[in-house]
Amino acid sequence: MSENQLKLEKRTVVGKKIKTLRANGLIPSVIYGAKKENTLAQSNYNDTEKVLKLVGYHSPVNLLIGDKKQMAIVKDVSIDPISRRIISVDFQAVSATETVEATTPIVLVNFEASEANKKHYAILHTIEEIDVKAKPADLPEEIIVDVANMSELDDKITVADLVLPKGVELADKELDPETVVANLYDPAAEAADVPSDNGSKPEEEKAE
Repeated sequence: MSENQLKLEKRTVVGKKIKTLRANGLIPSVIYGAKKENTLAQSNYNDTEKVLKLVGYHSPVNLLIGDKKQMAIVKDVSIDPISRRIISVDFQAVSATETVEATTPIVLVNFEASEANKKHYAILHTIEEIDVKAKPADLPEEIIVDVANMSELDDKITVADLVLPKGVELADKELDPETVVANLYDPAAEAADVPSDNGSKPEEEKAE
């Protein structure tokens, strides 16, 4: 079985009985879209977890239901807040020729090589993912941003600086291109501005 292929079975169990399904190592899911009725499905927990780690919310996954194949993207994954195990998955069925939206991670690289890092500045990643649209085969796994040239505290990365692959565009046309994706700050300066327990700043205590 291909790494981005997931085998599912049609599901008849619903409501409170789904607990039994999960206890037997299965994950309930729903497949919707593609101008078809929603399909209730279930899949092996370990197989599903492996595929989700691979494709995330941004790469197409090939669903195999019986002898039928359906391309889809992951639209939602419910996680148990205590066990952190997957509770359920929603898939959106898509075709290879239609444009779809997906949430894609923004990954900052090469900060260690920057002048900002040498000055002991830190980088604040304010937007870690962004919605894009493209045909399923063109959806990027991540958007890489090289921050090696960041040097001064007023340096920043904005949405306008994002380089999208061919065939990919931002889903939100109204998103301000000057929206900050990442910026620098000086941890030492911020620490100096934090009052101590007696209300004085570190410099004031040293002066005494």
